[in-house]
Amino acid sequence: MLVYASKLLGAPVLSMQATSQVATIATPIVDPDSLKIVAFFVSGPLVKNTNILDAKSIREYSKYGCVIDSIDELAEKDDIVKVSKIIDLNFNLNGLRVETKKGTKLGKVIDFTVTPDDFTVQQIIVKRPLVKSFLDPELTIPRSEIVEVTDYKIIVKNEEKTILKKAETTEFIPNFVNPFRKTEPARSPAQTKTPADTDTL
Repeated sequence: MLVYASKLLGAPVLSMQATSQVATIATPIVDPDSLKIVAFFVSGPLVKNTNILDAKSIREYSKYGCVIDSIDELAEKDDIVKVSKIIDLNFNLNGLRVETKKGTKLGKVIDFTVTPDDFTVQQIIVKRPLVKSFLDPELTIPRSEIVEVTDYKIIVKNEEKTILKKAETTEFIPNFVNPFRKTEPARSPAQTKTPADTDTL
């Protein structure tokens, strides 16, 4: 299962302890070395200096939002040394140029997909230059095609080997009880009858 990074923005951060929303996802913090979201900037009335959410603290991401144990999971920038160093790099995956090893310009990153269990980047979505956009307005390039990531561009193997398909997205199924999920009401025996169970005239 893959999730578009753009879908994460604005997602509620839900506290298991408070059984309510405590923040909102604002911006992903991506480690350029591992191509992985290591944390998120969050916002909200309850958030002051503790505006960093370590991705490891998220128990589940689904259409309901990001579930954490409590608001105590939110931290200040300097509380998480590794994350603090990545923030200082001011790295942003969106907007980077994408080129092949031969120097062919493919476009710019406009979005990317991640796995919601560890937020590792799996695909980058590239907007094509105007000249090439008539045939392929967007390219979906898998992680395996990426050769190098710099402050200014991403280098991929070869354009011919690029997979041109949209990312598949499905709902994440957690392995714990989530109080924010709505449960289906139990059906009565009468509601579960099949046509074969009813009397015919």
